[in-house]
Amino acid sequence: MANTSTSRIRVTQVQSPIGRRGDQRATLIGLGLNKLHRSRELQDTPAVRGMVNKIRHLVRVEEVS
Repeated sequence: MANTSTSRIRVTQVQSPIGRRGDQRATLIGLGLNKLHRSRELQDTPAVRGMVNKIRHLVRVEEVS
């Protein structure tokens, strides 16, 4: 992982949480995502990476410089 103070990632929701477990929906909301094709730029921290890993089938992740 890169320097966490300057490193950022863009997380985009690409799948609906309909029919998914409640904890996966809560993780999307925790990341600030609630509608398809919405994006958020977040600090690249271990906590955020863990949340993204939990819902990796619902989101797309890109490195932002």
